[in-house]
Amino acid sequence: MHTIKAVPVIAVALLAFLIQEAMAIPAFARKYDMSCTTCHAPFPKLKPFGDEFARNGYRLSQEPPRAYRETGDEKLLLMRELPVAIRFEGYVNYQANGGQQTDFQAPFIMKLLSSGQIAHDVGYYFYFLMTEGGEIVGPEDAFLYFNNLFGVDFDISIGQFQVCDPLFKRELRLTREDYAIYSLQVGDSRASLTYDRGMMVSYGFPTKTDVVLEILNGSGIGGPAGSGFLDNDKNKNFALRLSQEIMANLRIGAFAYMGKESQNGFTNATSILGPDLTASFGPLELNAQYLHREDDNPSFAKTAARVTLDGAFGELIYSPAGDKSDWFGVFLYNWLRSVTPGMSYQSATVNGNYMLARNLRLVGEYTHDLEHNVSRVSLGFVSAF
Repeated sequence: MHTIKAVPVIAVALLAFLIQEAMAIPAFARKYDMSCTTCHAPFPKLKPFGDEFARNGYRLSQEPPRAYRETGDEKLLLMRELPVAIRFEGYVNYQANGGQQTDFQAPFIMKLLSSGQIAHDVGYYFYFLMTEGGEIVGPEDAFLYFNNLFGVDFDISIGQFQVCDPLFKRELRLTREDYAIYSLQVGDSRASLTYDRGMMVSYGFPTKTDVVLEILNGSGIGGPAGSGFLDNDKNKNFALRLSQEIMANLRIGAFAYMGKESQNGFTNATSILGPDLTASFGPLELNAQYLHREDDNPSFAKTAARVTLDGAFGELIYSPAGDKSDWFGVFLYNWLRSVTPGMSYQSATVNGNYMLARNLRLVGEYTHDLEHNVSRVSLGFVSAF
């Protein structure tokens, strides 16, 4: 009982500290003298304009001359200032029925981010994850972006990114609870829909049809000590995403991932297939994803044991006043099902957000793990400056 009573007291203490930091502004808002709401609602979730800004190589259609230095060299484009931002998150976490009591998790995440132009229609984006859960992680997103090649809506990204980025970006979700089907790894396989290295090619047709092709190492990141940035086998994996805007508030898509991975002289073939949907109805936005995954030998054993898994999530976001809302609510449902022991998961999450400032969001979240009957409560903040 004493632990439970301590949670609101701790939250008030955090709030008192954070009010002093509310005047900070992120990199692009600082560069262009614009509010964070131009691109986000709320941050880090992107509005359509913010998504267009990112797809345009992190630049406006008409860049202000003050943003760049006059070098006298038409082949040299230098930003006047290097855009740098910090994302800082902290929580108080309470878990019931799982053996864990109240845990201070502040800072939980600290990221150093930078993005901008290095040449005409060439941009970069990276962030260094200084800490997550108390551990130094290193670079995650880090890529060059070539925009509007050949004068059409044809783009190429090269570097390190999340395979699921063309679907729903995990880094932009409002909940602590993850999209479980994206972060899942099966057996000893390192293939997932999170971070990998490779190339992403996208093309937008005038019919509002988008096509994205990814060519990937298939080995993820954060491998064994000493492996560095090296691929761990000769194979390359491929992902294809098609999406079609049906009307202004409805988009449907289809995704396919195919690849092979070799370990210890054995090979595992992975396939992931499924549809997705985004729809908005006034203050409500619905995001949904279903995927079917098959691995024919994820244990890399002499006697292969196929593993199949079905997964889905549904996310409902409520913004009572649209992008001007001070309050936001989120419901997230995760579902994973497999006959393989230990692979099933099911959770329901309710999340509430209050914008203390445009770049300072207070968060309260409750997640119930339906598979293991464990509840988690988090109170905290997400800030960017």
